[in-house]
Amino acid sequence: MQVFRPLGLPAGFALAVLLPSTCSAAGNPSITVVVSALASTSSAVKMYFYNARETFLTKGGYAFMRVVKPAGQRQVSVPVELPPGDWAVAITQDVNNNDKLDKNLMGIPTEPFAFSNNVRPRFAPPGFDECKFTVSGPAKTVSIALTQ
Repeated sequence: MQVFRPLGLPAGFALAVLLPSTCSAAGNPSITVVVSALASTSSAVKMYFYNARETFLTKGGYAFMRVVKPAGQRQVSVPVELPPGDWAVAITQDVNNNDKLDKNLMGIPTEPFAFSNNVRPRFAPPGFDECKFTVSGPAKTVSIALTQ
């Protein structure tokens, strides 16, 4: 049983994804992702944004990702410009800073993770439809609490 799969990225790749601005071309609706209940005030928070049901939670299947350092806070807020449509977010916090999501022998994450809509998986990873939210119109806030 594997609860979350899209990690194992080299450190250089994560940095390359961070370099572009979090804002894209003007005219796209924006969201603010608020991640609370962080396990560490210094460890990286990784946000994986998906817009396709077929690639949700598959390795490299995300549309893009963001990495944020909490800077001493137990909560982070990240503004992101997204095109209209259905989106889902998977979040992890790399508390030991080894640039991967650590798991136990059964494949269950041992580091904090969360999904949009605060979906809490029990025996299997959640589906895209459980986690999706729709981007349209004025800015919205997507609040997600990490699972410890």
